[in-house]
Amino acid sequence: MIELCPSDRRQWMRRCAASTLGVSFAGGLAFGRDDPSATAGPQSVIYLFMEGAMSHLDSFDPKTAVDAAGPTRSIATAVPGVHFGHRFERMATIADQFAIVRSLSTETGDHDQGQYWMRTGYKPLASIAHPAMGGWMLHTKGKRNPHLPGNYLIGRSGRHPGAGFLPPSISPVPIAKPQSGLANADLPRYVSPQLLDRRLSLAEQLDRSFQSAHSLPAIDAYNQLYRQARMLIGSEHLAAFDLDREPSPIRQQYGETKIGRGCLLARRLVQSGARFVDVAMGGWDMHQDLDAAMTTQAGELDRAVAALMADLNRTGLIEQTLVVLTTEFGRKPTINANAGRDHHPGAFSSLLAGAGIQTGGVLGSTDRIGHAVEDYPVSVADFNRTIAAAAGLPIDDEFSAPNGRPFRIGGDGDPIDDLLA
Repeated sequence: MIELCPSDRRQWMRRCAASTLGVSFAGGLAFGRDDPSATAGPQSVIYLFMEGAMSHLDSFDPKTAVDAAGPTRSIATAVPGVHFGHRFERMATIADQFAIVRSLSTETGDHDQGQYWMRTGYKPLASIAHPAMGGWMLHTKGKRNPHLPGNYLIGRSGRHPGAGFLPPSISPVPIAKPQSGLANADLPRYVSPQLLDRRLSLAEQLDRSFQSAHSLPAIDAYNQLYRQARMLIGSEHLAAFDLDREPSPIRQQYGETKIGRGCLLARRLVQSGARFVDVAMGGWDMHQDLDAAMTTQAGELDRAVAALMADLNRTGLIEQTLVVLTTEFGRKPTINANAGRDHHPGAFSSLLAGAGIQTGGVLGSTDRIGHAVEDYPVSVADFNRTIAAAAGLPIDDEFSAPNGRPFRIGGDGDPIDDLLA
């Protein structure tokens, strides 16, 4: 295991990123930078979830053993002795900005269960729905920008647990296509703002008797959600969702791909005061033709993440933003008959970066072929508790679900002190 070192190079990286991109910051969306609490630690989280189980052996834990390497070559990174898969050239040059966790494991090879577990820190239960981390962020820290939602899900993700047993008003706002912005934010031409207000007022009157007879928190939460939606329609704050407001050189850095646009939108939303932005990227379930699939997927991800990190450094947002890159489990060391890799919950890798995290090294290791964790095992709950601790959430508090059962944020694990700044 390579010792983690504190990230005392952030100001230098910010200046370098600005000169590398060759442009100054534009857009006027500096809400987070003016936040007086910004010095108290991470104010926001950008959570990049690779749905389908990204292969650790072909990304951040490559092996030289022929039976495990498959079609992936190992390349050196900015951290001496640390190697990435060859398709992650850009991220390899900034590996010192990450904490690389190579010793994660889970108990399931099922996509639905694995994704739920990673996003909540808990196994799925029939009796209760657990909140994802974005719900906890909003529930415990509140909104940063009163004019915009604080929790988002970018990309199509049908397996997201949402707010769980927390109020539905803090569920992530879905943005299926980042280039299209917030869906249904503009009124139809045949509906004026005055007509919409009249309709909403009438609906509220019709609902009033039911609401007075059933004073339920869930009803209040949904009413709050409707009020927030009405405030957004036609609002100037919708500019945060408009990627066309970014200079062309910035958009090109991220790439004109779903993950590129998703990462760019995540940066704009965090800059506008979002607490949590989950960016989902599917397509990692590579049971066949892994070489071709990885070349496309990894190339898009590599470009987007490198641009995101440069942008966060350039704008200064890295000082208040925690970045997570993770997946639900790993892939088997052996290449199957279809030139792919099958599910493997025994070992996988994730990355952490930004505020609250010690960067510049590797935590844990796997064996010679990447089959089993060999050093410093990290559970799903440990990983989630570390995210929660780095984000400054009240990890020691207990919260009661509707059935009276107590839960802690991120599961029943322990935060990893070696990862925390």
